[in-house]
Amino acid sequence: MSVSYGDIEAARRRLDGIVKPTPLMTSTTLDRMIGARVLIKPENLQKTGSFKIRGAFNRVAAMTEAEKKRGVVAASAGNHGQALSWAATRAGVNATIVMPRTAAIAKIAATRGYGQNVVLEGVDYQEALFAAEALCEQKGALFIDAYDDPLIIAGQGTLGIEIAEQCTPDVVMVPVGGGGLIAGIAIAIKQHFPNADVIGVEAAGSPQLSLSLAKNAPSSIDRPVDTIADGLATGRIGKIPFEAISALVRRAVTVDDFEIGEAVLLMLERMKLLAEGAGATALAGALKIADELKGKTVVVVVSGGNIDINLLDRIIGHGLAKMGRLFRFAIDMHDRPAELSKLLAEIASAGANVHTIEHDRTRRDIPIGSARVMLELETRGPDHIALIRSHLASRRYQVVE
Repeated sequence: MSVSYGDIEAARRRLDGIVKPTPLMTSTTLDRMIGARVLIKPENLQKTGSFKIRGAFNRVAAMTEAEKKRGVVAASAGNHGQALSWAATRAGVNATIVMPRTAAIAKIAATRGYGQNVVLEGVDYQEALFAAEALCEQKGALFIDAYDDPLIIAGQGTLGIEIAEQCTPDVVMVPVGGGGLIAGIAIAIKQHFPNADVIGVEAAGSPQLSLSLAKNAPSSIDRPVDTIADGLATGRIGKIPFEAISALVRRAVTVDDFEIGEAVLLMLERMKLLAEGAGATALAGALKIADELKGKTVVVVVSGGNIDINLLDRIIGHGLAKMGRLFRFAIDMHDRPAELSKLLAEIASAGANVHTIEHDRTRRDIPIGSARVMLELETRGPDHIALIRSHLASRRYQVVE
């Protein structure tokens, strides 16, 4: 293979004093939900907010002086760009990061904040990649791929060495976009524990891993990517990562955006860990195949925490609604004094708190002299919602969800 365990060891020496080893964290909640010993590897706590600093710094540190003078160009949905911007600034190298126009605002700002130039091109990672390659030729700069590069993969593989030194895993769950992280981890883990399973978890909106395994070749999906896990939305698996993936990775697990969102919320509420969509994907996969993991020691890699706050707000809203912690509904009522206060008094007597309320008396689909009240209540769970619905019905209110 293009990347050896020796390459990962060399990367670790370069990263000494730069990358802080992240701990393995435990959660009795996750142990109970999955029926296994679950160990979380929180790379969201890493410098620049993700594991990407490992590969980016290793790549920059290995550059020749001639290459450094040329400068570097990269394409990124966010985390690779932030890491490369930080590493290039530290090394005194000029970098241009091409990001899609749809990239999270926080990731764009952070990438610029590390001291390098950001160019916004295209609507997704693949379009940004094409623009970056063209810009690279124009500038005569060195192109640094986010995952299809032996030095990048070797840097990411240092995470696998850390895991091997911290525990004896039966299974390691890894989020997969272009494949650089899982390739590096698989090489390192299999060196120490040949019988351990390394399982890739992909987003349903960008399922290039399962497609590549099915075809036994690095493949690209033939439709637009669409997932809240923007860090995984590459649309293709890299050729170099697939050398290791095809030999060392047993299978892929596919999770949708709702499953990813639930994992984000679960970690935030139960472990006080903020993960981005890509970062929570491996946990979503572990929850999905919990029956296969029972009784095992399972390491879950949380790859990053650079989430857009607006997206986080939507994830929290969806998650709370599914758990019965938010109840959204509408009621049509007479538009006259005290009617609204009566409704709110009934809601309060049922033990619910009003989160948002909208009172509309001008809708064309309700009679003149009536108003529609749309409410969102903070509730304690499905049983509480049933109690509220029953209580309002007993007071002759018709609840429309």
